[in-house]
Amino acid sequence: MIYPLFQAAAEYSKNYLGAWATMGAGIGAGLAVIGAGIGVGRIGGQAVEGMARQPEMAGRIQTAAIVFAALVEGAALFAIVISFLIQNKF
Repeated sequence: MIYPLFQAAAEYSKNYLGAWATMGAGIGAGLAVIGAGIGVGRIGGQAVEGMARQPEMAGRIQTAAIVFAALVEGAALFAIVISFLIQNKF
């Protein structure tokens, strides 16, 4: 009979549900930070390249880059908050 084996696996999963949630929240927060770092780095690099190509547009490019960087950081902060809210459920 295989049923007791499934029951034991289900009990094991219930015992470690909070641990899996904590690990998932940590991984989610880490991925959000990595994604934001890559995004802001690309925005900064492309902005500098655009300013080098057209120095007369440097002010407009810089303003747009700051706005886009703020949007990327806002999305990353939202992801981190959601990750920690999931962690606190368990």
